[in-house]
Amino acid sequence: MRLGVLSPRGTGEKRVAATPDTVRAYRKVGHDLIIEAGAGQGIASSDADYEAAGATIGDPYQATVLLVVGPADVDPARLRAEHVVVGLLDPYESEGLDRLAATGCQAFSLELIPRTTRAQSMDVLSSQANIAGYAAVLKASTLYPRFFPMMMTAAGTVKAARVVVLGAGVAGLQAIATARRLGAVVEASDVRPAAREQIESLGGKFIDVPYETDEEREAAQGVGGYARPMPASWLQRQAAVVAARCAQADVIITTALIPGRPAPRLIAEEVVRSMRPGSVIVDLAAARGGNCALTEADQIVEKHGVTLVGETNFPARVAADASALYARNIQQFLGLMLKDQSDELHIPADDDIVNASRVVQAGKRLFPQQGA
Repeated sequence: MRLGVLSPRGTGEKRVAATPDTVRAYRKVGHDLIIEAGAGQGIASSDADYEAAGATIGDPYQATVLLVVGPADVDPARLRAEHVVVGLLDPYESEGLDRLAATGCQAFSLELIPRTTRAQSMDVLSSQANIAGYAAVLKASTLYPRFFPMMMTAAGTVKAARVVVLGAGVAGLQAIATARRLGAVVEASDVRPAAREQIESLGGKFIDVPYETDEEREAAQGVGGYARPMPASWLQRQAAVVAARCAQADVIITTALIPGRPAPRLIAEEVVRSMRPGSVIVDLAAARGGNCALTEADQIVEKHGVTLVGETNFPARVAADASALYARNIQQFLGLMLKDQSDELHIPADDDIVNASRVVQAGKRLFPQQGA
C-alpha cells in the first residue's frame, strides 16, 4: 500500500503524521511512503532522513492513503474518490467534512476513536493532551515573574507558587504532575468523582464540590472519558468554590472541554480581577471559546494585571515528541486496515474503532449526523 504524508499547513503547526521511525516500521511490512518535501522540517527531520528510512520524497497525492495532522493540510481540489484521508479532521466542523465528501474520498477523523482499552495505543487525543498539559505549565513558568518552588536562601525564603488546575483529564493530570515537579503547591478541580484519587496520587489537593442530587451525580460520571454538561445548581456552587481558590492562585491552568460544545465557562472576569497582579492563566480550551471569559484565542494578553494565554496548539511547542506519539497512534490505527505486503486496503465492516472514526464515505458526510 502507498501512503502519502502531507506537510503541516495549519497556523503555527509543526507536527507531522509520520516520522523516520514510523517510516521504517511501515517499510518493514512492505508499505511504500511518499513524503511531501519539507514535511519534517518542524521536527528537525530532513528529506534525507526520510529517504534514509526508505521513503520517497515526492507528491503524496499519488498515494492512496493520505496522512495529515489537520484539515488545513489537505487540498480538496486534489482529492480523488480512491483517496483515504486519515488525521485530526475537526469532525464537529461539518463544513470541512462536506468539502471532503464532495470529492468522493473516504476519511477517518482520529478524534472520534473510542477511549477504550483496545484503542489506547491509537488514542491521539490522550497522547496530544498529555503534551499540552506539560507544555502549558512550562509556558506559565516563563510568564510568571516569580519562582515555582519554595527556595530558602541567605537573602530570605521564597514561597512556592500556588497552581490551580481546572479539569483533571489527561491534560490536567499532566499539568498537575509537571507543576509538582517544578515545586509548586497544586490544587485541582474536576466534576468527575473518580478524579479525586488521580489528583491526590500526583500530589495535588482536590477541590471538592459535593453533589446534592442524583442528576448531579449522574452527569458527573461522564461519557467516554469526558465530562457531561453539569446542572446549573452544581455549576453555581462550583463557581463560588473555584472563585475563592483562583483568587489565591498564582497560576491557573484550565483544561475543561466537552466534545462538540463550546468550552464551559469556569472563570468570570470578576475572578480575574480578584487575582494578584503578575498571576498567569493558561487556557487550554481557547480553541472552543475558552474556560476564562477574557481569553483571546491565539493571543497572550494582560487584563487586570493578569497574563492570559490563549494558545490553541500547545503540542506543536514540543513538535518532535508530539509527532513521534501521533505518528505511532496513526500506525496502530492503520494496522486495523493494512495487511502486510498488500497493496489493498482492508476496511473491516464490523470494527467499532473504524466505524466510530469514519466521517466521510462515498460522497456522504457521516458525522455529525444531519440535524444533530
